[in-house]
Amino acid sequence: MANNVPDIPSSLVEALRAARHVAALTGSGISAESGVPTFRDPQDGLWAKYRPEELATPLAFRRDPKLVWDWYTWRRQLVARALPNPGHLALVELERCVPRLTLITQNVDGLHQRAGSQAVVELHGNINRAKCFREGVMVEAWEDAGQSPPACPHCGGPLRPDVVWFGEALPPAALQAAVEAAATCQIFFSIGTSGLIEPAASLAYAALRRGALVVEINPATTPLSDNAIPLRGPAGQVLPALMQAAWPSEPGR
Repeated sequence: MANNVPDIPSSLVEALRAARHVAALTGSGISAESGVPTFRDPQDGLWAKYRPEELATPLAFRRDPKLVWDWYTWRRQLVARALPNPGHLALVELERCVPRLTLITQNVDGLHQRAGSQAVVELHGNINRAKCFREGVMVEAWEDAGQSPPACPHCGGPLRPDVVWFGEALPPAALQAAVEAAATCQIFFSIGTSGLIEPAASLAYAALRRGALVVEINPATTPLSDNAIPLRGPAGQVLPALMQAAWPSEPGR
């Protein structure tokens, strides 16, 4: 097998093929394989002097909305240049092969949707959308009239990225969908996430308490590792290998 790809246990293959409901939680690791910088990565160029914790807050936006909007514009440009990697594509295949897949992500880059995943639970929002800072109204597209931040087309207030900032609660509907998936799945995958950010970090343990098989796909160990089947390696290599092991006769294989 290729470097960095562990052997796939036959017991996992059998369980995956028999599962009625699979849940997968993805974190920044899977997007990093597409070149999307994580919050822990050093900022580049003009943004090197800022820490994300200083910009990704409601207080920072109130203090200097132009600075925060321009930083997210830069991040959107980085995301736009990134492409879904084999890990994203393998999850699209998994969605086709199992009766039900709930794909939960902490990422805001939309790469799962661009890869072809149909129903993605976005715990932290999406950087490609905006909403009114004043009223919270969602805005899918906005006019680029040189104003930074742009004005809400409904009330004229400033637009902000539709992402969850430090100190903000997760979208209730997304969190509820994730909690329900953890409680009802037979297999729970933790993919490319540190297992440190709550409440997402608790989902795997909720699945464990309900008797689910928990699988961790990550090059490094995390607090979850002792309670999971560890598949050590990058998602872009491990997930395609898992799909090949479970469904070797699928078209295109």
